[in-house]
Amino acid sequence: MEDKLPKRKHPRLKGFDYSSNGAYFITICTENRRCVLSRIVGRGLAPAEVEYTEYGKIVDQQLLLLEERYEDAKIGPYVIMPNHIHLILNLSRSETAGASPRPTVMDIVCTFKSIATRECRHRGLATRLFQRSFHDHIIRDRNDYEEIYRYIYENPLAWEKDELYSEE
Repeated sequence: MEDKLPKRKHPRLKGFDYSSNGAYFITICTENRRCVLSRIVGRGLAPAEVEYTEYGKIVDQQLLLLEERYEDAKIGPYVIMPNHIHLILNLSRSETAGASPRPTVMDIVCTFKSIATRECRHRGLATRLFQRSFHDHIIRDRNDYEEIYRYIYENPLAWEKDELYSEE
């Protein structure tokens, strides 16, 4: 019996070393794109602001703790939207680092998703918080970085036009 399910496209760039130094634009969506991480408030006359839910507070805390868990990982600009997170993850490792395997972007993101979900569960908030995979984009130059930075910064302002928008 043949599988009738569509074949999933592998989301990572084939042959690229995701443990190498660089900046990576990451998007992580909630399970079924549920709006559980934050609310966008103040749209209209006031500037749009992100107001975290209990889930969002845990996610924010765990995101920042990644820098303690991975000494070569730095969290750049990020935004926690109602049903997704955008962030820039910077990896900068010295070439003289030890022989142990260097964590990849996937290792770091999966650790974050796992610990944040566990913390939410521990507080009785969630059973499954995030979608299985995530989207990444290797930032190639300064212009690319600046465009992504602007997108992250302006994302709450354009929430209703966002491709991930859903009614809260």
